[in-house]
Amino acid sequence: MTEPPATFAARGGWWVVGQAAIILAALALGPLARGRWPWPWRALGGLLLLLMVALVAGGVAAHGRRLTPFPRPAPEARLLQEGLYGLIRHPLYTANLCFLWGWALVWASGPALLAALAAVPFYHAKARREEAWLRQRFPEYEDYERRVKRFVPGLW
Repeated sequence: MTEPPATFAARGGWWVVGQAAIILAALALGPLARGRWPWPWRALGGLLLLLMVALVAGGVAAHGRRLTPFPRPAPEARLLQEGLYGLIRHPLYTANLCFLWGWALVWASGPALLAALAAVPFYHAKARREEAWLRQRFPEYEDYERRVKRFVPGLW
């Protein structure tokens, strides 16, 4: 197998830039546009932030030293299908979505919520691009896609 190109763009670097822009926007907009929403919404935000921590811990542990921010699989990558990756294909993207939604809810920030809303189609598109590369690299990925949902176990 030939190694993927090592350039920033060929590794999916612009996806990383877009992801960083969305996260930074939400981080800034939370405290800058703080609102006053009922406590249950803010409590839900806190729960989403806790879920994010669990997903990040599981995703990082599964990847170990092979973890990369780039969506194109690195030459040393292997297809993860067990543990957290047996429940959802993209737990780290789900973690980012939980962070964005949780952050917006904790701060009761409408503008941060808009950034979180914009992140949904972004991560969907990023996951589709990554999955195309994974199908090229790992023939068993198609079967994995049929068995395991993208972001939410059993739903989506």
